[in-house]
Amino acid sequence: MIRKGKITDIPAIMAMIRACAEGMIAKGIYQWNEDYPNSSAFENDLKRNELYVLEINSKINGTIVISTLMDKEYLPIKWLTENENNIYIHRLAVHPKSQSKGYAQHLMNFAEAYTIENNYSSIRLDTFSQNKRNQKFYELRGYKRLGDIYFPMQSEYPFHCYELVL
Repeated sequence: MIRKGKITDIPAIMAMIRACAEGMIAKGIYQWNEDYPNSSAFENDLKRNELYVLEINSKINGTIVISTLMDKEYLPIKWLTENENNIYIHRLAVHPKSQSKGYAQHLMNFAEAYTIENNYSSIRLDTFSQNKRNQKFYELRGYKRLGDIYFPMQSEYPFHCYELVL
């Protein structure tokens, strides 16, 4: 079940995020670290009413942020649609013990349905250039890679920006 996140979900979300970060680091993917994502990022998502969680058997197994806020880092990208009426996906995560079961697909299906039902023109997101699995995941869903941005606090490597016009 996907539902809106609550403040009481933050400890479980952060435990899941740490498990995800450890799993990625074990595979040589240094996408998330002790600085990001942090609990204040999820608290801000809650304040904006944009945090959703995937709950299975009363436990948080996934999260996704469905936002209307365009980060300034995205400004240089030549997007397929105008910079208005877009959805931005952030912090998509599924607990390592629940990965490869279709839950990330389920979360993205939810986000894409939300986007269509609310008459947004596209979904935009970024994913780490060193995370080939994520790139394939989005490309197989029809997302188009448009350019690179950098988050120096996270990595020296770029993040690829993608957009799906709906």
